[in-house]
Amino acid sequence: SATKARVGDRIHIVDDDPGLSASLRMLLESASYRVETYASAREFLAQEFAGAAERSCLITDVQMPDMDGLALQGELVRRGLAIPVIVMTGHADVPRAVKAMKAGAIDFLEKPFEDTALLDSVARALEAASRAGDRTGRAQQARERLASLTERERQVLELLVAGNANKVIAYELAISPRTVELHRARVMDKMAAGNLADLVRLRLAVEDAAG
Repeated sequence: SATKARVGDRIHIVDDDPGLSASLRMLLESASYRVETYASAREFLAQEFAGAAERSCLITDVQMPDMDGLALQGELVRRGLAIPVIVMTGHADVPRAVKAMKAGAIDFLEKPFEDTALLDSVARALEAASRAGDRTGRAQQARERLASLTERERQVLELLVAGNANKVIAYELAISPRTVELHRARVMDKMAAGNLADLVRLRLAVEDAAG
């Protein structure tokens, strides 16, 4: 569940769709966040950023003209700006969202998403902004969960986090889509993942720890 906004929490929205930006702004302002919107990545990067006095996070779209969400994220890393990033994506772009998480994004949201999903994601991002440590504990937990999977569940997990749809996984593993659904449900359950982004996060925690 979404935690309360703290005074000074600031959310930056970078999206070339003014309608979406406006509705996200309304939602976040109703939850007491301070919100800034930018029509492009370059407009956002032209800003002067306050130091660590405020917690902030960035919500951006994977698909944008000129400079997309992945490129923006890369530029933030290059400049040493540790702003947690949440990427929004259409269904066909899940592989790119996975790539974004590998590059350090905190979460991805598949459009259309529920208001609560966005608020939870923002709360998590801000929490990460104020608690950059404790990765080893998370990695250990993820490793134990991963170890509980059967060989087949592990295969399904790897194909899922690579961004494959159920029917592609069914074809790859020569099993029925229905069987994939059953395995997928068990993987989510054993990994204690609420959605695909959770699953990717857990998988990456194990990978990071392995160095």
